Amino acid sequence: MLHRFHVPIDHIALPTKFTYPFCYTPHPLCLIASYEVQEYLKQQAQWKQELDAGKMFGVLVVRTADGQLGYLAAFSGILAGKNMHPFFVPPVYDLLQPDGFFKIEEEQISQLNARIDAMQTDEQYVRQKNTLLQRERAVHKVLDDAKTAMREARLRREERRKEASLTPKGRLAPDEEAALIRESQFQKAQYKRLEKRLSAWLDASRSLTNEAEEKMACLRSERRQRSAALQRRLFDQFTLLNAKGERKSLHDIFIQDFEKIPPAGAGECAAPKLLQQAYLNGWQPIAMAEFWWGQSPKTEIRRQGNFYPACKGKCGPILSHMLVGLDVDDNPMENYHTMPQALPIVYEDKWLVVVDKPAGMLSVPGKTPNCVSVYSLMRQRYPNAEEPMMVHRLDMNTSGLLIVSKVKRVHEALQKQFEEHRVRKRYTALLEGAVPNDKGRITLPLCPDPHDRPRQLVHTIYGKEAITDYEVLCRRDGRTLIAFYPLTGRTHQLRVHAAHPLGLDCPIVGDELYGHKGSRLCLHAESLEFVHPITGKQMHLRRKIDFWLESWKNKENENEEM
Repeated sequence: MLHRFHVPIDHIALPTKFTYPFCYTPHPLCLIASYEVQEYLKQQAQWKQELDAGKMFGVLVVRTADGQLGYLAAFSGILAGKNMHPFFVPPVYDLLQPDGFFKIEEEQISQLNARIDAMQTDEQYVRQKNTLLQRERAVHKVLDDAKTAMREARLRREERRKEASLTPKGRLAPDEEAALIRESQFQKAQYKRLEKRLSAWLDASRSLTNEAEEKMACLRSERRQRSAALQRRLFDQFTLLNAKGERKSLHDIFIQDFEKIPPAGAGECAAPKLLQQAYLNGWQPIAMAEFWWGQSPKTEIRRQGNFYPACKGKCGPILSHMLVGLDVDDNPMENYHTMPQALPIVYEDKWLVVVDKPAGMLSVPGKTPNCVSVYSLMRQRYPNAEEPMMVHRLDMNTSGLLIVSKVKRVHEALQKQFEEHRVRKRYTALLEGAVPNDKGRITLPLCPDPHDRPRQLVHTIYGKEAITDYEVLCRRDGRTLIAFYPLTGRTHQLRVHAAHPLGLDCPIVGDELYGHKGSRLCLHAESLEFVHPITGKQMHLRRKIDFWLESWKNKENENEEM
């Protein structure tokens, strides 16, 4: 499973540190290895249908004990119904082995599922269930009608008392009042007798379905217990190494270190497989990369041949263990040491300030201590400003205009304008590809990817409404300069709407999550229109950016580095 490079590599310098797997630029050796793997995949006609549907692959460049360089290849999950293929490294644990406990217990759980399905679709049970539902509807109708009659009778009694209050005596005669009270008591007792009789009638129908439902409940409970026990046993089979030779099971990694249960599929991604095989053979990991091959899933955004960071939900905890003992690159997202210590001021008065946030700076402090953010710089500049100061936020990689309040009542008023969609925002972006229509609207609902935050999914069931209007400004050199007008403010809304095949199908230049990594994300919050909460003046603030010039400069810098 160790592959030698098919082309000369002596001229390529090795990295000084191992790849930080959650944010990286593929090393040239990883690019060569990935190309060779892709050429191999193109030749596998028997896998064409599955590969066309899309799958993540990975490569790991290693150095053997005798100093030779080579690479390992892996796929995430299973391929063609198998965990084992000669070209690729084996799984950490082969749960598909025919005589293994997983397949045996999985068959038992499948039989439980079949029994439950058979009971749910049994003709007699379905007929009895439908009869019960019909009777429940009839009972509800009768009882509702009885309640309505009682309510109308009560209103008539109240009306009679009201009429009597207008007579010279000012009240009903004692015998008439007593009659009204008896009528009320009789109706209540009559309703209770009706309710009891109908309840007994329903119980007779329920008794016909209760036995089957109790059996199904027992089977579901057994299925739940057996599934949980199987998962626990499976987690213990996945024992993962790190560079120090230390072993931990999935259970220990997630439960002890992160206080949660491992998600389904944990340990089956390409990255853990690659590192495990290197450690087992005593090979030194040099660099790693993962790429997508095939069509994009409906909910995610993946493009064939693009490189992607490791998922944080499944692989984050695992790799935090497996990378122990390696000298790993710093997280490039934590480049706060290079952040400017002052921000360009676009507008300022004694109530608020509007700044031009640079790409790569957080709007508010993140998890990293002492991280430079717009908030930290504004708090330092305005120590007496009232909290909260940040009226809204921009993604770290997005540049542009941000409003910061100095007075609480201004913050509240501006927040209300945002909530009521009275703040007009315009973003400019440079997209990969030519957008065919000059203008339009994108309505793709979004929700977070639970296993790979902050990545977002397009999901018609769990997604929240996300609406973006757009207008093409210019097309040149296979790219499109565009203006976005978001009507909602979902996380990564513009990035996903630009990149998704059901959106514009043109990723924003430099978008490493949904397109290609670049020197920067070419997305800029160009203008803001809002009503000043104190003066009532209509504010229109703008800070333009020339993305054509920016992308040309970035390309020049990349060529110089190469």
